[in-house]
Amino acid sequence: MSGGGALPTPERLALRSSRVVTPAGVRPATVLVERGRIAAVTSETLTDVPVHDLGDRVLAPGIVDCHVHVNEPGRTEWEGFASATRAAAAGGVTALVDMPLNSEPVTTDAPALLAKRAACEGKCAVDVGFWGGVVPGNVAALPGLAEEGALGCKAFLVDSGIDSFPRASAEDLRAAMPVLRDLGLPLLAHAELDLGSPAAGEVDYGAYLASRPPSWEEAAIRVLVELCAETGCRVHIVHLSAASSLPVLRRAKERGLPITVETCPHYLCFEAESIPPFATEFKCAPPIREHDNREKLWAGLFEGVIDFVITDHSPCLPALKLRERGDFMAAWGGIASLGLGLPAVWSEAVRRGATVFDIARWMSAGPADFAGLGQRKGRLAPGYDADFVIWEPEQRFVVEPDALFMRHRVTPYLGRELLGRVHETWLRGRRVFGEAGHEAGIAGKVLLHRQGSG
Repeated sequence: MSGGGALPTPERLALRSSRVVTPAGVRPATVLVERGRIAAVTSETLTDVPVHDLGDRVLAPGIVDCHVHVNEPGRTEWEGFASATRAAAAGGVTALVDMPLNSEPVTTDAPALLAKRAACEGKCAVDVGFWGGVVPGNVAALPGLAEEGALGCKAFLVDSGIDSFPRASAEDLRAAMPVLRDLGLPLLAHAELDLGSPAAGEVDYGAYLASRPPSWEEAAIRVLVELCAETGCRVHIVHLSAASSLPVLRRAKERGLPITVETCPHYLCFEAESIPPFATEFKCAPPIREHDNREKLWAGLFEGVIDFVITDHSPCLPALKLRERGDFMAAWGGIASLGLGLPAVWSEAVRRGATVFDIARWMSAGPADFAGLGQRKGRLAPGYDADFVIWEPEQRFVVEPDALFMRHRVTPYLGRELLGRVHETWLRGRRVFGEAGHEAGIAGKVLLHRQGSG
């Protein structure tokens, strides 16, 4: 993808703020940009370049959201690269990594990845990378996915909801993981095992919650820890919901096993006790759990057992949410939140003593490192891409439909007051989103192959 249609950008420019989030901490600084890269972060006054003075707005590394369901090709009516990347840019996200489902074809071999790369050509407002998939019988396809630039491969240990992406058994993973290990790719795992559950009603969220208990996550994570120890393949637990699995994960990390963990804004912001009947926009899998569970997830994040936070943006056609019926069991599971991750997490994090430096670790550096982009994304340091989010931590706002750029504005955040408004997003030294809206057209590039730091 090229920058066709974008606004011209000076070869050299600088941004100055009293709150610049550097790898060493937050301080007053000027960030010098040359040809789309950070050339210096300095306390000196620069007079030979155009300087954008941001006052006390926070200048931080762009957010890296490495868990996004774009759904194109095949289900572009659910989302798509154009709408997804515009939503990302409006929320300070400068790079996202697309999941291998719910597109058609699913990204489980090289031709499917090439089709996805072709589908995004000329559409993206921010940078985009891709995960491949592990399904029964596709071990031979994994080297091709790596060759074409997949950053890792994801498997489901439970029904994915998509027939073309069946769940992987322990034996499937045992066959795939040594191949991924030798390719230098991590296995990403939806960690639930269907152990059976009580019959559930329709409109009562509590019944849906009971249908996917924490024991499902606990069992799957135990299997994944064992396979990680057996094969030496890096394992990543996506969207951790059950805090009861934190002790097992803590022990695995203490053993030195290469295991990383993510959680999502909806698990950190919402709680089961507050979800009303019929509110199927809150349905996701694993489910949003109770207040006590949420507080333990926060503790795990502060401790470092949970490594970072991503959105798991998973949209669908509004009709598939069955809002009128309120049928939690039949409704599509997935929460749309692309572009809202930073303020959603900050709104809760600041109440617990977090800082803007923590946000940059959890939502920029951590995901970039995991996705193999940590040598160019996620930090304000010389040599890195000049990707910035400029935001105001003290500013409150209400989430209104007109301020959302995802294809369908169906999200549990609608009408919610959040703290921390994003004012500008810059990609490689070019402002792609600002007070006037989207500015730089098609500025995004495809991010292929891991480049270190994770």
